[in-house]
Amino acid sequence: MTATLVVQPEAEADLKEAYRWYQAQHEGLGHDLLTEVSRVFSRIAVQPQRYPLVHGEARRALLRRFPYVVLYVARAERVFVLAVLHQRRNPNIARARSRRFDPD
Repeated sequence: MTATLVVQPEAEADLKEAYRWYQAQHEGLGHDLLTEVSRVFSRIAVQPQRYPLVHGEARRALLRRFPYVVLYVARAERVFVLAVLHQRRNPNIARARSRRFDPD
């Protein structure tokens, strides 16, 4: 069964920021990033337990082509995407988002 992905507002903002940055570097590169993120989202939805735990119940999936991670929490039939961050960003950002995550 495929889980439903729920992208949190902060993760959407992360993705928009990364998209704009890559598009400014080279036309079309932002679209390539979105394609790669979409692939990772699909893999997460099919197998949420596939990736390692990193902060409590938060898991981390690495993108292949870009130096980004997707931080998420899997609950029953839903997966909550908490962040899409560059790997060199301060790790406390990911920790803070996973600590304050509350789906209710």
